[in-house]
Amino acid sequence: MTTYDYIIVGAGAAGLMLADALGKDPFFSNTTILILEKDSKQHNDRTWCFWEPGEGSFTPILHKSWNQLFFAGKAYSENMATAPYTYKMVRGRDFYISYLERLKKYPNISFANRTVTGIKDKTTEVEVATDKETFTAKKVFNSAFDYHKLLQQDQYPVLQQHFLGWFVKTVKPTFHPDRATFMDFSIPQNGNTRFMYVLPSSETEALIEYTLFSKKVLSQSEYEDALTTYLKENLGCDDYEITAVEKGNIPMSCFDYNTFNSQNVLHIGIAGGWAKASSGYTFMPSFKKSKQLVQFLKTEKPLHTFLKKDRFWFYDLLLLDILDHDNSQGRLIFEQLFKNQTPKKIFKFLDEETTLWEDLQIIAACPKLLFIKALLRRLL
Repeated sequence: MTTYDYIIVGAGAAGLMLADALGKDPFFSNTTILILEKDSKQHNDRTWCFWEPGEGSFTPILHKSWNQLFFAGKAYSENMATAPYTYKMVRGRDFYISYLERLKKYPNISFANRTVTGIKDKTTEVEVATDKETFTAKKVFNSAFDYHKLLQQDQYPVLQQHFLGWFVKTVKPTFHPDRATFMDFSIPQNGNTRFMYVLPSSETEALIEYTLFSKKVLSQSEYEDALTTYLKENLGCDDYEITAVEKGNIPMSCFDYNTFNSQNVLHIGIAGGWAKASSGYTFMPSFKKSKQLVQFLKTEKPLHTFLKKDRFWFYDLLLLDILDHDNSQGRLIFEQLFKNQTPKKIFKFLDEETTLWEDLQIIAACPKLLFIKALLRRLL
């Protein structure tokens, strides 16, 4: 078969979550769905973290979870309880294996290893060209992301959340396995927003990531030098083995991703702006957006009407405007936020589930003058 009702381009988190949401909904049991992916999805190409209250949907594949977070700034640091939320970690290979096995149970979903070379919405159908053949579908969901399109516009700032992570195994006990370091801003900022992120799985094993919110990436050696220095000077460890390496880059922008979409083609995941613009978190937003999209498809409305801007989009825009104007302000903003608010309230705000009154409390916890100036620059 080369003609389908739906084609999903890419078997990453968003693509597989959407396929599963479609597969389990009886409304779509008579539709045909094809997933196109160039990779076998059998290895750990990334790690996802997220928070949620209770058990949740990913308990069987969790690599680790924490009920305590550590935050450090220049003049403030504290260990914090996350209740009622739990901070959770899923590794790529575990997620892919679980979801690909689950999708085998849906007779209307097919999977093909192909490299997509082009997508064309022809109004009555969508053509998807690959390295081997061309498929057609009524609707196409594309997770392929192109950074260049964001950088070609100047209406909205574009920052990059870029990082290098080492999975390390130490000789001596070094880590607190029940506590994740959410943000450690005690490291040199060098004019940017820079922090360390430590996710321990035992006293001698952890993922340590050097992360920046900035316009430009670093050289490989700069990431490596920072990780080496942090292990030695902050954690008192110089005897360790690097067992795996993880590198990533997530766009942080309030760009109007609907410009990528058409009546029958919708970009999903990072390519569709599903990553939280102010934090870069993508996993849980993609899970929620996938469920929302499945309900939206039942309305048969054009796909380019799916995304909607709301007040949280504007909050993110103000933060990115501040960091675009002066990238060194990140530490001050996050330090005051965590000093004046609880992880519970912060997580609820980042989940976009707070009331307007709670929003104002979060904003009041931050350096207000910075946000007022950003608001004036945006309005004027």
